[in-house]
Amino acid sequence: MSTSDSVFQRALSKLLTEMFDGPPGNEAYVLNPGDPGLNGQLDTIDAETASSRTMPGKTTIASHVDHVLYGLNLMNRWANGEENPWADADWNASWQRTNVTDGQWNELRKRLREASASWQRIVASKTDWDDLAANGALSSAAHTAYHLGAIRQILAAATK
Repeated sequence: MSTSDSVFQRALSKLLTEMFDGPPGNEAYVLNPGDPGLNGQLDTIDAETASSRTMPGKTTIASHVDHVLYGLNLMNRWANGEENPWADADWNASWQRTNVTDGQWNELRKRLREASASWQRIVASKTDWDDLAANGALSSAAHTAYHLGAIRQILAAATK
């Protein structure tokens, strides 16, 4: 691993940790120190709120979570050797889960936590970064940050 690869890998690993689990230690680059990150935020939301359509014509927290999980599963498949998991990806299907029961919500959060932990382990152990891998990994952090913000906006509207 080159020095630049190791610096990139460490920075990206910290960023993914921040997005999913909250800022590590005193380092906060996107979220505020002490923020719970996506997984911690979702643990504060019940199934009813996750299924609420707080803005007419807009989607639910459950849909956002299912969509993020779908993307992470594609990234994990790719990182584990599948050449092109996006070839038959159905992004529209990843938005179809709008309502969840308590059991479904618990399972969805569990699966997201597992997929995000797997992706974080993959990134933390990667030693060779080409343009495609670097862009894909960086976009996963940006994509997660976007959806965390969207979820928080829906949550704010639900608690008015």
